[in-house]
Amino acid sequence: MSVQTAQSEHAELTAELVETVRRFVEREVMPVASKYEHANEYPTDLVERMKELGLFGATIAPEWGGLGLDYSTYARIVEEICRGWMSLSGVLNTHLMFAYVLQRFGTPAQRERWLPAMARGEHRAALCLTEPHAGSDTQQIRTTARRDGDHYVVNGSKMFITNARTATIYSLLTKTDPTANPPHKGMTLFAAERGPGITVSRDIDKIGYKGIETCEVSFEDYRVPVSNLIGGEEGRGLQMVLSGLEVGRINIAARAVGVAQAAFESAIRYAQERTTFGKPICEHQAIQLKLADMGTRIEAARLLVRQAAAMKDRGERCDLEAGMAKLFASETCQEVSLEAMRVLGGYGYTKEFPVERYYRDAPLMIIGEGTNEIQRLVIARGLVQRYKI
Repeated sequence: MSVQTAQSEHAELTAELVETVRRFVEREVMPVASKYEHANEYPTDLVERMKELGLFGATIAPEWGGLGLDYSTYARIVEEICRGWMSLSGVLNTHLMFAYVLQRFGTPAQRERWLPAMARGEHRAALCLTEPHAGSDTQQIRTTARRDGDHYVVNGSKMFITNARTATIYSLLTKTDPTANPPHKGMTLFAAERGPGITVSRDIDKIGYKGIETCEVSFEDYRVPVSNLIGGEEGRGLQMVLSGLEVGRINIAARAVGVAQAAFESAIRYAQERTTFGKPICEHQAIQLKLADMGTRIEAARLLVRQAAAMKDRGERCDLEAGMAKLFASETCQEVSLEAMRVLGGYGYTKEFPVERYYRDAPLMIIGEGTNEIQRLVIARGLVQRYKI
């Protein structure tokens, strides 16, 4: 088979898969998203359908039972899901971030033990990174893991944990050497399976991102086997997490594009249906200017996401590009959702249209996987390094 033929077949399969997800979203997600969201109800039926579609194994290699999708395709799928309901993508994000870490850094035994079950959605992963006093400054975490024979004993608390109640396994960042200098040398990552010593302390109420639990998780004398130390080596946890966060930022950026696209589609449909002064409001220049800016920014954001995903697919470092995509796409999403509300006028402020949901969901992308303020600093440092004289 020629390279050209293989590329053509890959493109056809990718298009077919994305179209399958689009149909799922339009037929099964969009009709019920507002109901689930306003009730803040976990969408069990939709999650089961995502399992059937193989989405829990989207980026897990076929040898472990996954679909083995590249990140360019994954980003397109996330965008489609978020056109319907952004919360659903949160079910997948930390799960597939941990799958990436396992595939890249895990031991052969760890991959064999967890990845097949994760691909089937039987094992569900959450990321335990943020703490009550340590968000963007990851090196200030205080959760400790002390070696005790063939186990480590973990004590500490993690905050804003998505999928905390539904997860069966936590990607848990700890300090195994609190005195290490620099601090990241003493940080270690574990696969912490649900069991005695792990408590979901409380649920955190949110203005958006409803239907998916966000919780505080406490670890009190939790015993995790040495065999659950990712990669079998202490002191590499932060490196592993940061690598996984590139995947997470591509996800967040793709989410933002999906929500922005949904807001834009609501606005441009309404603008063609609503008439004032004898003509559709899409014929008024003030509305046309809004629509032009919205559409242009969304397309630019989409291209940034695809560039970052393509770099990840090639095995290149993409922290700068993923950060740029996340920054621009999330700010675009916030702007577009507000502009969509303005196009709809009074109706945009009601629950009769989904625009109010997009407006409440948008800020999550500005904060999630590293605040945009931090992203700007990271981007600036990366640019200075790239153009160093």
